[in-house]
Amino acid sequence: MKYEGAANEGGRGPSIWDTFTQRYPEKIKDQSNGVLAVDSYHRYKEDVGIMKDIGFDAYRFSISCSRLLPCGKLRRGVNREGITFYNNLINELLSSGLQSFVTLFHWDLPQALEDEYGGFLNPKIVVDFADYSELCYREFGDRVKHWITINEPLTFSMQGYASGIFAPGRCSRGLSMNCTAGDSSTEPYLVAHHQILAHASAVKVYRDKYQVSQKGQIGITLNSLWIIPLSQSQANKDAATRAMAFSYDWFMEPLHSGSYPAEMVNNAGERLPKFSKEQSLMVKAPLIS
Repeated sequence: MKYEGAANEGGRGPSIWDTFTQRYPEKIKDQSNGVLAVDSYHRYKEDVGIMKDIGFDAYRFSISCSRLLPCGKLRRGVNREGITFYNNLINELLSSGLQSFVTLFHWDLPQALEDEYGGFLNPKIVVDFADYSELCYREFGDRVKHWITINEPLTFSMQGYASGIFAPGRCSRGLSMNCTAGDSSTEPYLVAHHQILAHASAVKVYRDKYQVSQKGQIGITLNSLWIIPLSQSQANKDAATRAMAFSYDWFMEPLHSGSYPAEMVNNAGERLPKFSKEQSLMVKAPLIS
């Protein structure tokens, strides 16, 4: 949505960012929203032409789940206008010599799933995300060879559920005047956990059913601050290690070993969800292949 615009066109349903920007316009610097954005929905050919002229050989873009599944679930109907839009974009890129690097989730969850069961707060999201991902592989995977499941899960967990400055704007009452619901001490851990499981489930579907025939790659985009000790005192070195565990390692360690880093387990305690044995094996599959 943030680049497409056309938020209310082409059969698209609302996302949590549509709701967020309308409910809390003051949280957006210029109080704008995604209704227009840069209007790539209508101007994608012009955009691709500019990229070609510059000399780009690839374009990373996000698919809006709400444009493909307006009601959030596969069984509630696929919006063929949305399928057509992304097919046209992918074909335009290929004809101009650019490869598509496609992100499946860039924080714009369908509002329907947020309303139904709380979105990424609920483990039900894992199945719905896998269904949505498979729809994308099936419709676009003959031409898309580079998939990214989730963009920056750390940012979504912390900004959306700890500070409340991003959609869906949840945090503990008293932390922000604009957070009317949430628990900053527990919800970020749940949301992160379900993002990791959603990523792993989407990867499994691709590798089990599509990768051999489509010959693509799939992975995840992680972000993190880089933290160094204020001094060489043991207390400061320990603090820096702990801070890294609660940012980069939070997601990388499960993808490497199938479990959370010891620093998080020791400090977050029961607030940190646990992976079952089956989940652990699924999560620690090869990162990129």
